[in-house]
Amino acid sequence: MKVAIASDHGGIHIREEIKKLLEELNIEYEDFGCNCETSVDYPDYAFPVAEKVAKGEFDRGILICGTGIGMSIAANKVKGIRCALCHDVFSAKATREHNDSNILAMGERVIGPGLAREIAKVWLTTPFTGGRHAKRIDKIAKYEETNL
Repeated sequence: MKVAIASDHGGIHIREEIKKLLEELNIEYEDFGCNCETSVDYPDYAFPVAEKVAKGEFDRGILICGTGIGMSIAANKVKGIRCALCHDVFSAKATREHNDSNILAMGERVIGPGLAREIAKVWLTTPFTGGRHAKRIDKIAKYEETNL
């Protein structure tokens, strides 16, 4: 698995924790920034990650901002992206099993580093169950093809 990761200024600390987790899990990743604590615009970091995941250059992406909301909204504007905002382990597991999410968004001002690591680990290691859920994902893909 290859993961693209980025944050804005509001998510840099958790991004560093998640990078450590990726290394512990021997998961290849590329960090797309940001590298400052001064205010930056989250779409400038969400779009490149989402585009690379959508093109298949990366299997999955992880985006972190203050709440995770801005990053998830921006990422979901990219065709082929199913970005899930998760602040609990149950949702992280469910979105992989049922929605085949390909980007995880989290908020550093909402959760701490320990919980962020747990969420990311479950999200990274949980497979898509397919079955009845696959037809729902197909409906989303068909909608994107005809409407976006």
